[in-house]
Amino acid sequence: MKGKRTTLETSTCAIARSLEVIGDWWSLLIIRDALAGTRRFGEFQKSLGLAKNILSNRLLKLVACGVMTTVPASDGSAYKEYVLTERGERLYLVIAALWQWGEEFCFPPGQLSYDLVDSLKQEKLSPIELKAQDGRTLGPRDFSPRVLLR
Repeated sequence: MKGKRTTLETSTCAIARSLEVIGDWWSLLIIRDALAGTRRFGEFQKSLGLAKNILSNRLLKLVACGVMTTVPASDGSAYKEYVLTERGERLYLVIAALWQWGEEFCFPPGQLSYDLVDSLKQEKLSPIELKAQDGRTLGPRDFSPRVLLR
């Protein structure tokens, strides 16, 4: 028997709540495509090869969570377009970090067919780094959660 999915929307963990909004792979791929300029339902479907009902559900959730919004089609037609909100655009770091991790660990040398580059200079991006307030680069064991006193 299939059980109900656990919700993370009341979790005290910021990662858990983030995953409640964008935690499935289709949502992240929709956001990736939107960052690249995709706006129309049909464009998302063509790019992702996703069933219409699943794509519709993911887009509705992203809109409901404030990651995307709908606007009238830019060509004046009766269609609507999906655009990232400021909240959605801020996910560019998550997408770039996943890209860089995937480049390093998910492809054998020479198999990846394109790079993530600086749009202005067409140069490959430097690895994303986490920085402390004083500018030090932090590694995986150099940060931790802290309970906020309220």
